[in-house]
Amino acid sequence: MDKLSSKTTSVAEGLSQWLGDLTYEKLPTAAKQQVSAVLLDVAGLCIAARNTDYVKSVLAASSDEGIVTAIGHSGGFDAASASLINGIAIHGEDFDDSFEEGIVHSGAVVVPAVLAACERFNRSGTEAVLGIAAGMEVMCRLSLVAPTAIHRAGFHPTAILGPFGAAAGAGIALRLTSLQFAAAFGLAGSMAGGIIEYLSDGSWTKRMHAGWAAQSGIRAALLAKNGFTGPRTVFEGQHGLFAGFAPDAIPDFKRLTDDLGARWEIERLAFKPYACGTICQPYIDCAIELAQRNLQADAITDILCEVGEGSVHRLWEPLGEKHRPATPYAAKFSVPYCLAVGFIDGDAGLLQFTKARISDQDVIKLTSKVRYIVDPENEYPRNFTGHLRATLRDGSTHEIRTPHLRGGTHAPLTQADLVAKFKANTNFGGWDKEMSDQLRHFCENIDRLPNMEGLAQFRR
Repeated sequence: MDKLSSKTTSVAEGLSQWLGDLTYEKLPTAAKQQVSAVLLDVAGLCIAARNTDYVKSVLAASSDEGIVTAIGHSGGFDAASASLINGIAIHGEDFDDSFEEGIVHSGAVVVPAVLAACERFNRSGTEAVLGIAAGMEVMCRLSLVAPTAIHRAGFHPTAILGPFGAAAGAGIALRLTSLQFAAAFGLAGSMAGGIIEYLSDGSWTKRMHAGWAAQSGIRAALLAKNGFTGPRTVFEGQHGLFAGFAPDAIPDFKRLTDDLGARWEIERLAFKPYACGTICQPYIDCAIELAQRNLQADAITDILCEVGEGSVHRLWEPLGEKHRPATPYAAKFSVPYCLAVGFIDGDAGLLQFTKARISDQDVIKLTSKVRYIVDPENEYPRNFTGHLRATLRDGSTHEIRTPHLRGGTHAPLTQADLVAKFKANTNFGGWDKEMSDQLRHFCENIDRLPNMEGLAQFRR
């Protein structure tokens, strides 16, 4: 392996040295188990979204000449197109894993990139596991360098940081040297991009971000492997990533490098019980608990929620628009809607985000009663909490707090929960039990596979 220059090692070079030295044997058991859990979760989501309009759109726009699998679809694709399709399918319903403090969706970016690279270049299951673990770790750690700042600047952190995670993961599969990893990061910096203007009208661009980042990471890794160079100071430079996408922050690169390899941030990934924005989820649990007190929606005159200031511009404002989401996708990023449908339906799954459901008059009526107040003591983004105080017609109140995100570090979903979610998602996508069981077996035993040829059985 080549060695990086010792003079003034840049952030990317230090990170690349770690990646160049990383082996499967160095992965802790907990990290390997998390990769298995992520694989199961994202594979189910590929199937759940396979018949959606947005996946059909990207299929029609993609090259169908290649040997790489888009899970749930016939034929083969080139690696970049397969990554794009799988990434969009995984992230499309906002039902995929999230990293609480940094608020990035690493599985939807890294898994498609790594599987595509491994299938295209005939790599083993252990290389796939290593690439997924490494890529997600890079992406999660990058999200801690300037938490919330990328969102404040109007960008989507998954879209901005995803190309680096995908480049790291795909780079493992491509067996890059340390110098090549550093070049890949430099190149990924010019592929990063994704604004959050989708919030204005509920359009589909956020759905695209994970897949776009995945295919960008593959391209960055391939370019670097073949000699294309990128800036070594891509992260900390005067015109680097954080200067461009988090201009009001002072980046803390120790969050990226401290205890690298000794402490794995991916062990803190959260798995969602509901198909909507991560911040909405604890409020849904509060609403479901409120409904379990045998209250009727018509008896409620007001619901006030205490919230973290950093969540307001995406999940609460403009409040009038959040009260009447323009599309089912927009509803996923409206706490008032998610809370209301959680109270009425007892769930906020795939069936709660349809044109019919967002037009339901009972849901609209309750949604309009939900408002917020900023709590200066709220722990967001370090901890995602929920709260509501419901006032009834008779003047009585019911107050409920959820101290943690269910599915996160403090209240993780069980393996049985994840399997049940997987089965429900494959069923939603139209697969029978036999196909579902085969995909589950593949995900749970990927580390035993000599190559990724088995992915081809899921082209249907």
